[in-house]
Amino acid sequence: MPIAQNPLSVEVTLPREDVALLTVQGYLDVDTATEFQHHLANQLHHGRRHFLLDLSAVPFMDSSGMNIILRVYQEVREIPGSVHIIDPTPAVRRILDLTGVSITVPVSKSVDDALALVDGGAVPEPGAAGTSGQEEA
Repeated sequence: MPIAQNPLSVEVTLPREDVALLTVQGYLDVDTATEFQHHLANQLHHGRRHFLLDLSAVPFMDSSGMNIILRVYQEVREIPGSVHIIDPTPAVRRILDLTGVSITVPVSKSVDDALALVDGGAVPEPGAAGTSGQEEA
């Protein structure tokens, strides 16, 4: 599948000086993950500590996209900072849940919910409001 059919669009906004909101549209896969990684690295370079990843317009994500999310999650934990996934599509949410990424990286329904977690500095327990709603087995 040519890249031109499913280009990746990443819009970066700054809700606050230390928070970057990346609104991603398109397929997040092996063909587009490097572009996504460049956007994240640029924001890290500019001192952002908290990353809100709006995946509501991502119809598909493969392991390349998940690896980028987990890599930035590990990097910002040392700062300390945080990564939050916002409103993933059902297909992407299923991948996040099946691989356990949604247990590691908080998933919120909205930017406001994610910002509340940033402000609180705590990561909710799985099953808490604004997260997956699933109980651990």
